[in-house]
Amino acid sequence: MKGSINKVEKVIIEVGSTNTKIDLYNGQEVKRMEELTILFKQNYQKNKKIMSEDCETLINKVKKLKKKYQDIFVCGTSIFRDLSEEERNIFLRDFEQQTGEKFHIITQKQENELTVLGATREVEEKVCVFVGGGGSTEISISDHQKIIDSKNSLIGVMDIMDKFPDLASDLASTSLEEVMDYIETRLEIPNQTADILILAGGGHETFARGSGIKYENNTQYQDICAPIMMDIHTRIEETKRYYEEISLEAIKKKVPNPDWWFATRAMCAFVLVVAKKVKAKYIIPTNISMVYGIIENI
Repeated sequence: MKGSINKVEKVIIEVGSTNTKIDLYNGQEVKRMEELTILFKQNYQKNKKIMSEDCETLINKVKKLKKKYQDIFVCGTSIFRDLSEEERNIFLRDFEQQTGEKFHIITQKQENELTVLGATREVEEKVCVFVGGGGSTEISISDHQKIIDSKNSLIGVMDIMDKFPDLASDLASTSLEEVMDYIETRLEIPNQTADILILAGGGHETFARGSGIKYENNTQYQDICAPIMMDIHTRIEETKRYYEEISLEAIKKKVPNPDWWFATRAMCAFVLVVAKKVKAKYIIPTNISMVYGIIENI
């Protein structure tokens, strides 16, 4: 019956610094229900506190979902780890009081492990997995689905946007090389190399398909959640084109969530810095997030 509570399906809500992902798991597969842009970190940096309006947006979304789904898991990363103990306790208390659900703050180590588990579940060979967010970045080398090296950095795309705000303009005035140089001196990356760099933790496939950059079918491994790829030379050239020639405003006019595209040029620079360091030959952009690992652990 329409509007009735579904007792089988699980809803997993992953709240990041900028992007909130809502997934539905039916016991066999995961389906992305919705993505929300809630600028938790950006507004926190401006106002030195979590904004009540941002909390209200999230709480109202959870309340709406509870009208249909009984099993809901809500977790947060990045900015929520940086809250003072007092502010964190107030946020957690208010969230549970208003929604009836607990808000789980995921550590940077947990976020990385859960996302890598999802990104490599169909991969046997040695790969590098990039998990980029608004305020943090995790990079791991995985071999036969086991993390053998990992580096975490407290820098993300919102930090780059603060430094280079023109990256959100129609065309970027700062060069890709300058942004990469800035990131490279601040980002910790494993010393090991890998031919394949998997992009996870965000809408990398969404970006590739919506931005107009070139890609092809994934020939490196079979995963329904990783259907496309590009070789490193194509990715470099297409990223330069995204900075210098592709209109961001034109993209925003035709996509369902234009605010999400705000930091995409910053994310592209992160990708190339990591690819250069690990000597990747192929880039696999995916929309895989923590949800696959969370399903195995809740």
